[in-house]
Amino acid sequence: MGRIFETRKHTMFARWNRMAKQFTRIGKDITIAVRAGGPDPAYNPVLRRVIQNARAVNMPKDKVESAIKRSMGKDATNYEVLIYEGYAPHGVAVMVEAATDNPTRTIASVRSIFNKFAGNVGLTGSVSFMFKRMGVFRLSPEGIDQDELELYLIDHGLEEMGEGRGDKDEPQLVIRCNFPDFGQVQKALEDKGVAPLSAEHEYICLTPTELPEEQAKEVLEMIDRLEQDDDVQKIYHTLA
Repeated sequence: MGRIFETRKHTMFARWNRMAKQFTRIGKDITIAVRAGGPDPAYNPVLRRVIQNARAVNMPKDKVESAIKRSMGKDATNYEVLIYEGYAPHGVAVMVEAATDNPTRTIASVRSIFNKFAGNVGLTGSVSFMFKRMGVFRLSPEGIDQDELELYLIDHGLEEMGEGRGDKDEPQLVIRCNFPDFGQVQKALEDKGVAPLSAEHEYICLTPTELPEEQAKEVLEMIDRLEQDDDVQKIYHTLA
């Protein structure tokens, strides 16, 4: 087990209410999960995962329950999950995941941001080959026998396990699996009584791009602006 490579962290939502943005993202995830698999987390592993992630960002229980109830209503928004690919300045590949009820509005907004920062939106497949879609679980290392857990998870689809850092630079244990094995690893952790801090599908950078600090700052400014867009859920990039 070693240190998991992760692309550069930065101050997300520097000009945005970070908690509000996180709650909005989780709310959309809840709607998508409920409409796809029903409102009972006991029978909907996707919803169970989203509720887990809601706890990780300290989303109040009543807000989670309200989001589930709204998702069951006939007037619930029907979100479409879309991936946009392109290049930020200085050749950094970027993938933007959006959940939207108006794709025309969303692509126009995303394209405008790319253009403003001298980037460009590409066709589907133009940069996705630089990423690998994986399941990513983040755990608190406290009280965990890491060697024992690694051996246990190898039989359930573990691909990588190592040390990482959270948004507040706190130590984390990062577990990665191939995307098709996500549910199997999630169940294995549940059976083991291990509650992840978060469980997500992520596009992992395969070949990082090294840039001088000033150029990296330009890229991060574009990413920060994309993160402020209401329709954008997650952003993945190759900046080292």
